[in-house]
Amino acid sequence: MKIDVLTIFPEFFGQVFDFGIIRRAKLARIVEINVHDIREFATDKHRMTDDRPFGGGDGMVMKPEPIFAAVEHLTGAAERSGYPAGTRVVLLSPQGRSLRQQMARELADEARHVVVICGRYEGVDERVNDALVTDEISIGDYVLSGGEPAAVVLTDAIVRLLPEALGSETSAENDSFSDGLLDCPHYTRPAEFRGMKVPEVLLSGDHAEIEKWRREMAMQKTKRIRPDLLEGGHSCPPVESE
Repeated sequence: MKIDVLTIFPEFFGQVFDFGIIRRAKLARIVEINVHDIREFATDKHRMTDDRPFGGGDGMVMKPEPIFAAVEHLTGAAERSGYPAGTRVVLLSPQGRSLRQQMARELADEARHVVVICGRYEGVDERVNDALVTDEISIGDYVLSGGEPAAVVLTDAIVRLLPEALGSETSAENDSFSDGLLDCPHYTRPAEFRGMKVPEVLLSGDHAEIEKWRREMAMQKTKRIRPDLLEGGHSCPPVESE
């Protein structure tokens, strides 16, 4: 997969993609990540990327010309109807669909090239959304100063779902939200710490009982912390005994 990030602050991304899973995925050539300065695609002598909004109001709006030029340069097309197969152009904004695990899974499975546009100021000229954007995404119901932090979140969520990125075929399948529930509690050595003991079932070696316990704990944790995830009638999948 190839991920291109468009921003007016490329220095923000300095070393952020050079750690952990993303770094390993880059070194293994599972993903290629590039950061581009939108100012490089402006044509005026001041390399302007924003202007005052028509109709008045506070703040500035990101101009369409540099973004169109950048997307055209990266995809070979100036409108989404002409994108090569597997290309997704994402605009990060508070007005977008909330990022969910299933959305990250969809991008990881279906996209070969993702172009991420980091919004700024009061937003981006709506013609960018109308002509270029395939997915408008928000990472939460709050406003950031810009889309750069959101671009890091989105990239991480996608890359860890790419084949072989985690080094284990089941790691991503067992993550929170993958089956509609939060992840179960986890424990490691020592078996007792300050009077707090690891649940006996995890020490039993009975894999069927351990799996049953994990699913039950996942359901309880979801019900306690994120009951909204259960509103759709989700029930804990049955565990087959051997």
